[in-house]
Amino acid sequence: MPIHNTMRAALRALTRHDVDVTTQYERKRKMVNAIHPPLASPFRIWDHTITLEDHTIPVRLFAPPEPGPHPVLLFFHGGGWVTGNIDSYTSVCSRMARLTGHLVISVDYRLAPEHPFPAGLEDCYAAAREVFCNCESLGICHRQITLIGDSAGGNLTAAVSLMARDRGEFLPARQILLYPATWNDHSPDSPFPSVRENGEDYLLTSRQVCNYMTLYLGDHPENRENPYFAPLLAPRLDHQPDTLIITAEYCPLRDEGEAYGHKLIEAGNTVAIYRIPNALHGYMSLPASFIPVRRSYEIINHFLRKVEQP
Repeated sequence: MPIHNTMRAALRALTRHDVDVTTQYERKRKMVNAIHPPLASPFRIWDHTITLEDHTIPVRLFAPPEPGPHPVLLFFHGGGWVTGNIDSYTSVCSRMARLTGHLVISVDYRLAPEHPFPAGLEDCYAAAREVFCNCESLGICHRQITLIGDSAGGNLTAAVSLMARDRGEFLPARQILLYPATWNDHSPDSPFPSVRENGEDYLLTSRQVCNYMTLYLGDHPENRENPYFAPLLAPRLDHQPDTLIITAEYCPLRDEGEAYGHKLIEAGNTVAIYRIPNALHGYMSLPASFIPVRRSYEIINHFLRKVEQP
């Protein structure tokens, strides 16, 4: 059912009262990260840290109630590279574990602007390397690990896959990109119509995306042309994982996510692209009873069952 006029008016009002993230990112972060839903009793949830030379990366594991071992979804959260953490995504990851039957590992990567690009990406890559290189301890093989992320996390997922190919330490077999950011320009000059069609009155605005990217870049605007920052800029996209891309109809990132999928196909990769009707950016945080969420998990589970073989 299309978004009716009353809902459009409510969305418009909510959108226009959002804070300016460039000057009030700490306030925005507190608002987002203060969401700590209670842990669901059927799940086994525990925290772990990955130790690097100069810092640690917290991760949270969500195991479904059925006996394991379970295949793994390595999850990179959204939030514009500036907000979000493993606490604010506990509800999302608990639901993901339950509805997919996978062990979900959520990565608490460093956030901008305190830690600009590529700090958060390097954390995600390090977490992926740790999981892939120690998959036997989880009772699985490397082909049973799928990278997944939403929004900025979808961007990080795509970038980790590119980095993995380039560095040669491991190679993911699958990735799932949920309404990902893949391009570097969300101004009115963007080549993608969804930036202008959906960039003002649907919660996430094109201006917000521009501001988040500015904070993520920090003092190095030249990184805007780096394909690890904007994967659509990659000169080559060969040898990428089997990919599922899910976009939302009323999302400013819709067209660039789908364009990334088509570019992957042109490079010889196996890709499935789905656009969820009447959905807004970030809808996967809603309860499973919502039609877009339910439909997305049907698509995700079909993708996982189709390609996931030990």
